[in-house]
Amino acid sequence: MTSIEEWYKQMPVITRSYLTLSFLTTACCALEVISPFSVYFNARLIFRKLQLWRLFTNFFFFGNMGLDFLFHMFFLARYCRLLEEGSFRGRTADFFFMLVFGGSLLTCCAPFVNIQFLGSSLTFMMVYVWGRRNQYVNMSFLGLFNFTAPYLPWVLLLFSVMLGSSPVVDLLGTGVGHAYYFLEDVYPQITGRRFLKTPSVFLAMFPREEPIATQPAPFRGPARVVG
Repeated sequence: MTSIEEWYKQMPVITRSYLTLSFLTTACCALEVISPFSVYFNARLIFRKLQLWRLFTNFFFFGNMGLDFLFHMFFLARYCRLLEEGSFRGRTADFFFMLVFGGSLLTCCAPFVNIQFLGSSLTFMMVYVWGRRNQYVNMSFLGLFNFTAPYLPWVLLLFSVMLGSSPVVDLLGTGVGHAYYFLEDVYPQITGRRFLKTPSVFLAMFPREEPIATQPAPFRGPARVVG
């Protein structure tokens, strides 16, 4: 068994499934097995022509299979896995609900900001939530400067803008990530009530695991290098 096979099989179920669907969708488009025009988000085609698959497939296409694609796959695999194995350990249903919540908000916003593919925004949402839940983790950007995890989305946003990309996709993911973080982590502490509750159907799909008595403490060691 190769190291790549081990790495893939050791991924938690949601991360592995999302990464696989994203790779297969993007690869099929690159090989012209399917067309990107058949998977992109289009509200008119979804609600008037009932092409409902577009509600989901637009999250799995990440553009041409070049450096930008590898960049997005790296961040998707890294931060999706860090969340699923970190603050959502043993709570796969809650993690799946977070993605559904984020995807639903992004879908509602997409017609107003003219975005056809929402996978990058959903990935950015995960980066934002992970950063807010790991506020003491030290990081480094290409060895040029250090910062803590909550600033990671803004560092990536600045880097993206410097490369000539539009900030709308990243800002949309940041906004949705903050909405989830506020409703799940901040609002219950303020009011004593939870606004978000994982639906029972998700709990049936992904039964909660028993908590492990001796879990390792959150990593707060050497700085991580971004890029």
